[in-house]
Amino acid sequence: MSHTPAQPDNTLATLVSQIADVIQQARGHVRQSVNQAMVASYWEIGRLIVEHELQGQARAAYGQRQLAALSERLTAQFGRGFDERNLRNMRLFFPELPDSERSAYRIELDVHLPSGAELKRELERERERAVQRLTQQQETEE
Repeated sequence: MSHTPAQPDNTLATLVSQIADVIQQARGHVRQSVNQAMVASYWEIGRLIVEHELQGQARAAYGQRQLAALSERLTAQFGRGFDERNLRNMRLFFPELPDSERSAYRIELDVHLPSGAELKRELERERERAVQRLTQQQETEE
């Protein structure tokens, strides 16, 4: 009967803990980036709706028909999340954001919102970087 030394188990536990930390940090960065991008996009969508309404008829019935048609088209193209209520909330969000924060969101949107494919590629790159850092850290410890 062979006896396994305690150190390899301890080293494995340390490794698991370090990997868990890297994964949790990466997930936190992804959540933060996605949240910032979503807030910025909702603000920009609200701005576009408000500006469109100001150029068109200001009547309530016109606005309702526009939101219904917009909702239908966006839902067909992008799926859930673009019902009339959400579009109305985005429209209301636009003027509520303080001027100091508006320019930051505008600049962020002008830098470019990532597509799903771009976000996926960025997540893969981030995962690869995390694995490389972990590998380097392991080599340093050995």
